Amino acid sequence: MKRRSLRSIGLYALVIATCAILVFPIYWLVVTALSEPSQLRQLPPSFWPAEPRWGVFGQIMAERPILLWLGNSALAAIGAVAISMVVSVLAGYSLSRFRVRGGQSLGLFILTAKMLPATLLVIPLFGIFRNLELIGSLWSIILAHATLIIPFTTWMLKGYFDTIPRELEQAAMVDGCSPLGALVRVILPVSAPGLAATALYGFVLSWSDYAYARTFLTNAQGNWTANLGITTMKGEYISNWSDISAASILVALPILLIYLFLERYLVGGLTAGAEK
Repeated sequence: MKRRSLRSIGLYALVIATCAILVFPIYWLVVTALSEPSQLRQLPPSFWPAEPRWGVFGQIMAERPILLWLGNSALAAIGAVAISMVVSVLAGYSLSRFRVRGGQSLGLFILTAKMLPATLLVIPLFGIFRNLELIGSLWSIILAHATLIIPFTTWMLKGYFDTIPRELEQAAMVDGCSPLGALVRVILPVSAPGLAATALYGFVLSWSDYAYARTFLTNAQGNWTANLGITTMKGEYISNWSDISAASILVALPILLIYLFLERYLVGGLTAGAEK
């Protein structure tokens, strides 16, 4: 019993230490945002400002079009996720249910496409979007993000559909549903946790992009996304890291709220395969 207690204490200590290491960068981001710029260079560092600047967030929103940047990021992410989910649901369901020649190779090819770095696709996408006159438009970001999201979400949904018994859609087709009707009316409602987890992954991937936004939206300030807009706050000689940290917190808040809202679906998406 004593050995078991010591083991439990060690495990809890390890978990607490790991959580502290993971949370500390976020805590320091908040401290940096609330501190005066002059306090950031003092030694020893202060782990909490003597007079927190709670008004820095309102100041940033007044001085910078942060709401416009957030709106552009949201539009790009929602558009990319909408396109990606339609394609991924159909592709993942097809790979899961239909046995065709080369189907396994096609699935591996899709997964391999996810391994390609985003910078490798910038040049060909830039040429395509320039010919289509989409450079500077949010559509270029939406389509570019979809190329990143679709391969992995297709593979995720394929694995999730594999856990759903085929008897469900077979029973629906016996009752008169077409294969597409069985997918829409039976499979998708059952797959809600997996769909939510997959959509959230795609949303975060689009929200956190910088490379594509920097390439396709440089000369279109009205369509800048949040990550691209924050980089313009860095000066050539002097950078106000307090303001940059405050803007970063504002950009991170939507993702945090989405995680809190979809938490039960995410937990269900992670455990549903084992339960089935």
